[in-house]
Amino acid sequence: MPPTHEVLNQPPPLAGYDLYDADPALAEALGREGAGWAEERVRALGVLAGGPEAIAWGGAADANPPVLRTHDRYGRRVDEVEFHPAWHRLLGTAVEHGLHAAPWRDPRPGAQVARAAGFYLWTQVEAGHGCPVSMTFAAVPALRAAAPELAETWEPRLTAFAYDPGLAPVAAKAGALCGMAMTEKQGGSDVRANTTTAAPAGPDGLWLLTGHKWFCSAPMSDAFLVLAQAPAGLSCFLVPRVLPDGARNRFHLQRLKDKLGNRANASAEVELDGAAGWLVGEPGRGLAAILEMVNHTRLDCVVGSAALMRQAVAQATHHAAHRSAFGRRLADQPLMTNVLADLAVESEAATMLAMRVAGAFDRAPDDPADAALRRLATAVAKYWVCKRAPAVAAEGLECLGGNGYVEESGMPRLYREAPLNSLWEGAGNINSLDVLRVLARQPEGLQALLDEVAPARAAEPRLDRAAAAVERDLAATADPFGLQAGARRLVERLAVLLQGALLVRHGHPAVADAFCASRVAGDRGAALGTLPAGLDLPTIVERATPKTG
Repeated sequence: MPPTHEVLNQPPPLAGYDLYDADPALAEALGREGAGWAEERVRALGVLAGGPEAIAWGGAADANPPVLRTHDRYGRRVDEVEFHPAWHRLLGTAVEHGLHAAPWRDPRPGAQVARAAGFYLWTQVEAGHGCPVSMTFAAVPALRAAAPELAETWEPRLTAFAYDPGLAPVAAKAGALCGMAMTEKQGGSDVRANTTTAAPAGPDGLWLLTGHKWFCSAPMSDAFLVLAQAPAGLSCFLVPRVLPDGARNRFHLQRLKDKLGNRANASAEVELDGAAGWLVGEPGRGLAAILEMVNHTRLDCVVGSAALMRQAVAQATHHAAHRSAFGRRLADQPLMTNVLADLAVESEAATMLAMRVAGAFDRAPDDPADAALRRLATAVAKYWVCKRAPAVAAEGLECLGGNGYVEESGMPRLYREAPLNSLWEGAGNINSLDVLRVLARQPEGLQALLDEVAPARAAEPRLDRAAAAVERDLAATADPFGLQAGARRLVERLAVLLQGALLVRHGHPAVADAFCASRVAGDRGAALGTLPAGLDLPTIVERATPKTG
């Protein structure tokens, strides 16, 4: 059959390009935050992430969600989740590149930033597989701090650059993954309302856990940190899926969640029917034991949302650079230029903030100021960057017109994924209240944030006025935790201050000017694409557009 028509004015696929080289904000942050030594390693992952094979893995994993098998043909419980081969390729690549453990294996300066940059790039291929990567990464410091004897057993497998999806005792594994199971149906984020119980069961430190967990992501992991009510109160336990003697633990998968997005990743309801576990930390101190894990997974929520925004901007700018309407390229149409530039500004600000927080994680052990900044900025960034992702994904999709609404474009997958990080590890209200808690109990965190902003205030009057207003409002408040009704607004102001300062000090001048005019001074409309006049929008768009071919 002859062709029915010639395809004209359609952009080529965005594939076969280097995600790292296409993202100057990331490349600049890598060096600035002390991880320049990892550039070739990170670039190699960027090349892989932009290749057609990896892009196909991402699409296949999303299009073929995991399937739960609770029993075999004879009626025996098996509690297994079957994944598409593409999922295993994605997760295996992440593990082989150390995205789950590299800073614990090689804790040189900048290791957290290098790992965050790799996670940011590889997450753009498909975000769902990042869940077990992130939880495994976060479990190591939690075990080190609260249960060094368990860390001695588990850490060699959790930090191995080997993907071993088989079920076996930890001693027989080449590599292992770790998840968490905290929330229950009656409490959600209020984990103190948990009803799962734990009872001591032997002189070797064994406990038996009984109860139900409402959300357990990556249920095929080798072990989980689980919260349960012990006689002394809410406590944390390490619960393996396979016991040291090779028997399956009584950790039963009830059903998989049918989720809006994140479809390649399995999230399960779990029944613990006398499941064996070992105490992590002190009895009754479960929240304290798991806090370090939560801090690291919150960082990955920020990094993951920044990655999603960057991919949306890459797709939108690439499309506009190769499609014409009304006699010229979309990218050259003034109104589209404004939309693309506004998207790019939001994306760059998110990337810079994510990498700065990762840098604080790197330096916190030796620098009290960065330790204080890390505690506050993680919650601030988790709230704000994750809140901005859905708006950027929706506007980026619209830049492609009807093509963006079609699954083959990949934009619907980004759009469905966008709300998740704002929900995971505490939704917006939880993180806002956490910020108030830090302000009330650890005022050095606010001082560290203001010190971070201070060098930019002299160079940017708009930023100086905004910072002064925040200082006045907080000084007039005797009890920061009394600001609950206005907590979101306060956290937004702190986030914008920090992003603006980073852009003024380290960003491209055109991007910094646009950010301060629109976000700091408030000269913009309610929607994206409403930047004020007088800004260098073409330069911002050109900087954000991937270079292919």
